[in-house]
Amino acid sequence: MRLKLSVPNAVERWFSDVVKRPALAVTVSILWLILIGWIGYGWHLGSIGLVDETEPLFAEASRQMLVTGDWITPFFNGQTRFDKPALLYWCQAIAYALFGVNEWAVRLPSALAAMGLVALGFYTVQWSLAKKDELEQVTLPTRRYLTAAVAAGVMALNPQMIVWGRTGVSDMLLTGCMASALLCFFLGYAATGQEAESRRQELIISSSSPPTPSSSPSPPTPRSPFPNKWYLACYVLTAGAILTKGPVGIVVPGMIILAFLLYLGQLRTVLREMRLFLGILIILGLSVPWYVLVIWRNGWNFINSFFGYHNVERFTEVVNGHSAPWYFYFVVVLLFFAPYSIYLPLAIFRLKFWQRSHWRKQERSQQLGLFACIWFICVFSFFTIAVTKLPSYVLPLIPAAAILIALLWSDLFPSGEQTSKISLSYPSSLLQVSSWVNVIFLSALAVASFHIYELLGNDDAAPEFRENLQDAGLSTISGWLWLVAAIFIAVLILRRYWHSIIGVNLLGFVVFLIFAVMPAMFLMDQERQLPLRQLSAVIAQVQQPTEEIMMVGFKKPTVVFYSHKQVNFVNTTQEGLEHIRNLANQEEKPSSLLLVTIKKNFFKMDLSPDNYENIDIKGAYQLTRINFKKMKQDKVKLS
Repeated sequence: MRLKLSVPNAVERWFSDVVKRPALAVTVSILWLILIGWIGYGWHLGSIGLVDETEPLFAEASRQMLVTGDWITPFFNGQTRFDKPALLYWCQAIAYALFGVNEWAVRLPSALAAMGLVALGFYTVQWSLAKKDELEQVTLPTRRYLTAAVAAGVMALNPQMIVWGRTGVSDMLLTGCMASALLCFFLGYAATGQEAESRRQELIISSSSPPTPSSSPSPPTPRSPFPNKWYLACYVLTAGAILTKGPVGIVVPGMIILAFLLYLGQLRTVLREMRLFLGILIILGLSVPWYVLVIWRNGWNFINSFFGYHNVERFTEVVNGHSAPWYFYFVVVLLFFAPYSIYLPLAIFRLKFWQRSHWRKQERSQQLGLFACIWFICVFSFFTIAVTKLPSYVLPLIPAAAILIALLWSDLFPSGEQTSKISLSYPSSLLQVSSWVNVIFLSALAVASFHIYELLGNDDAAPEFRENLQDAGLSTISGWLWLVAAIFIAVLILRRYWHSIIGVNLLGFVVFLIFAVMPAMFLMDQERQLPLRQLSAVIAQVQQPTEEIMMVGFKKPTVVFYSHKQVNFVNTTQEGLEHIRNLANQEEKPSSLLLVTIKKNFFKMDLSPDNYENIDIKGAYQLTRINFKKMKQDKVKLS
């Protein structure tokens, strides 16, 4: 269908002039990637303390690797930690060695993985559209650079990528390796198709040309025993994914590639092109040695914990109470890929992936949309089937979702050479409906922001956070921001500036991140995490030789990381009292014990004032010394 396109002439002319000069276009592209990378992942990366409880587990295990020199077995708090393989620990330990042990170094591997993935996504989309221009014998640099810029911007600037790209855990490194491996596969797949087509054209030309007396048949080009550079990169990155999170690092990419090739009926051909046997040797050669060493050193403890509990059981059973209904990831994608998630149904429908014969006729370089669609569906389905569910599990589908959104908008962008009309492969009414849903969604976000005080629950570790958020006016700023964005998009719809809608969504999210999210994170850190860092410094100063540190009622691994001390984590006050009584009854009992609790749990323990000394109180947390020398057994009471 035909749809009128209106374009602000000044912006169009400027961008058209930029992309007509290749060197300037590359420079602007690099600056764009640097800008969104800095906003998304570099700005204030280390300004906020580690967040309990997963992040300090990785940070401390990596610090132990650096301190002990044991780069095989991860340890946390004096115990082996077999939750994840070693690659993130290695990266963080190297960052410590280069930049010191700090929050910035903890998060640097995640940030670099995110920025590298975004850059590769930009290149892949731009390359695919450049090949499309070659096939159609046109030159539309404005369209392809704008589409690639949107793909990179949407990929970098969404809640899911921001959260995990700024957190020192394994999820972003896994996604960086896995998604980059998939993009490298597609580039290798498409490049091989281009080479095969070029050879076919050369054969046609040579066979149609009459032979001359001086001509002699050219020898056939020898077939290389190695896959092309993109396939090699795919194998290396897959090994990195396996070293980041285990078998899922090859299972999920393999499932996506297999589904894509089976759909197109090219499985045997492409597997031969990939030199699959050599690729498997590369993957195993890079990933297996660490597994062999850690099993050799730890035996069945590692096998049962890592492969049994953290892989098989997480897929087949509910682990750590992380259960959710079947529609859980629909909500996760809607909220954590907001505000662009509104357009995902239309972006998928636009592809008409059910038209198999159409896609099989397409040149390989033009199958990026189909590949991203299958990628999105496979990841979404795989983790929906899994019994244990967490929001981070579907992080690997975000790059595919960003590509789908960018390709949807590629139909709406001006070419610079012809701007009067554009042709859509779907009814224009669907675009209008999706855009009005965009307006409604942003309006709902505005209403929720204005009422954030009522929506947030109470947190014992940060009891005043809601009031501080309200006093800082962040809920009002956020509400007005999204309301203004909704109004702007409504005006764009009425004026039929369709191509500008994605820009307003991007800009709205960036402003929200800068003026609402980051200040809120600083407020949360000051109330929830800063007291723990301060208490950790006190513990490091006052702990006596052989004095145990016990944390009762909650688990805050940040204390282990910041104090560099081992902590005995006890779940309940009942268990804490039992432990204190057992120590008090020992013949060679220690002289004292350091107790970390929140204040209300300390009162539940009902200890005699003669038996303890309050050392410090920071925020909601209290540090107390239990004196066993003064303690009499009959004064230790259980609540």
